[in-house]
Amino acid sequence: MPSQSTESVMNRFVEFINTGNEDLAREVISPDAVFHAPSHPEPLRGPDGYMEVLGMMRSAFTDVQWTLEETVTEGDTVAARFTMRGTHDGEFFGIPASGNKISVQAMNFYYLADGRIVGERGQPDLLGVMQQIGAVPAP
Repeated sequence: MPSQSTESVMNRFVEFINTGNEDLAREVISPDAVFHAPSHPEPLRGPDGYMEVLGMMRSAFTDVQWTLEETVTEGDTVAARFTMRGTHDGEFFGIPASGNKISVQAMNFYYLADGRIVGERGQPDLLGVMQQIGAVPAP
């Protein structure tokens, strides 16, 4: 996949996660995609699986937004660093809303084929989130 095409897929993906638009999800995520998220013990699948993770985040941080800070592409694999920002205004892993603002990094690997995402391994800074919402003491 040419790098411009990869860049286009990633830009559409960021638009999707920042809007939660299901049509965009189906445009950029393969029906057979497999996602490994630290919030779920088993992999999630396809656009619906990604919508599940996104729904969990949006219910805890209704104003959540991701900024794609940098990418490194090799073939059909993209390493991406994001900043996630939002306000903790809903329950998150059993922690009631604190009203605290968060800003944390995430490092994800995306696997692409035929202009769509077919896989992701994500590693958000969950410790940073928990510290910023007051669930874990900050150093």
